Amino acid sequence: MRPLIVHANERARVTHEPRWVRRMLVLLAAAFFAVLLLVPMLAVFGFALREGLGVYWAGISSPDARSAIRLTLITAAIAVPLNTVFGVAAAWCVAKYEFRGRRLLVHLIDLPFSVSPVVAGLVFVLLFGAQGVFGAWLQAHDVQIIFQVPGIVLATLFVTFPFVARELIPVMQAGGNEEEEAAIMLGASGFTTFWRITLPKVKWGLIYGVVLCNARAFGEFGAVSVVSSKIRGATSTMPLHIENEYNDYHGTAAFAVASLLALLALLTLVIKSFAEWHVHRQQRAAALADAAAAVPTALPGISP
Repeated sequence: MRPLIVHANERARVTHEPRWVRRMLVLLAAAFFAVLLLVPMLAVFGFALREGLGVYWAGISSPDARSAIRLTLITAAIAVPLNTVFGVAAAWCVAKYEFRGRRLLVHLIDLPFSVSPVVAGLVFVLLFGAQGVFGAWLQAHDVQIIFQVPGIVLATLFVTFPFVARELIPVMQAGGNEEEEAAIMLGASGFTTFWRITLPKVKWGLIYGVVLCNARAFGEFGAVSVVSSKIRGATSTMPLHIENEYNDYHGTAAFAVASLLALLALLTLVIKSFAEWHVHRQQRAAALADAAAAVPTALPGISP
């Protein structure tokens, strides 16, 4: 039997769709992007500015809006650093060690992705509410969590804690353990090894995860709406404030605050793309280095 030989032009015909198919797919993708992303984004800014900059500024500078922005910033300032510490520690354990329960830990990290935020908020109400499991003890010690700022922070922590860990785990696994093992054998402490070797290798993945975590913390609605009483000027975050303003027929004020979240989404997209590009470049460089190191082993008679 003769070996099957596929010429370059035949391989091109096999692996490439006809030009009209490619153009149709590009047009469908562009139409999908325009209808579901671009048009709504432009509509948000259009409705926010339709009555002029004065009304727009009044919508984002009112006392209730300032309170909502302040509470959102406080919540993100607490949730994001805590989830960053947890994400780095969880990613380090999963990527660097083999232990019993490792798969369970990964599944627990992914849990908020599969649980509805509303259900998560109800769980916190059942735990810390007045009639909840710890409700009597909290009331006896005059501690209020549900319908207060601590409840908002807890709900935000739950829905955002997977982002940093899930971005760092594959990056740490791709980086390998050789450099860390060499540093420890040379006498470096665990903290020094992490700070001087591991962290520089995963810094772009860490930035990527922190940016996504922060964006979710700013825009979370479901869980926060359950554990918050939506009191204007007290327990209303930016998404809740937008809902309150829209329900009160203050459309321009609602879209004005919504435009701030839209700007945050655009900024997040830019930083995400930049960090993702750096992560992919580091992974390609690591793959090329591994391939180059394997050449002398595979071909012992050929010097690199």
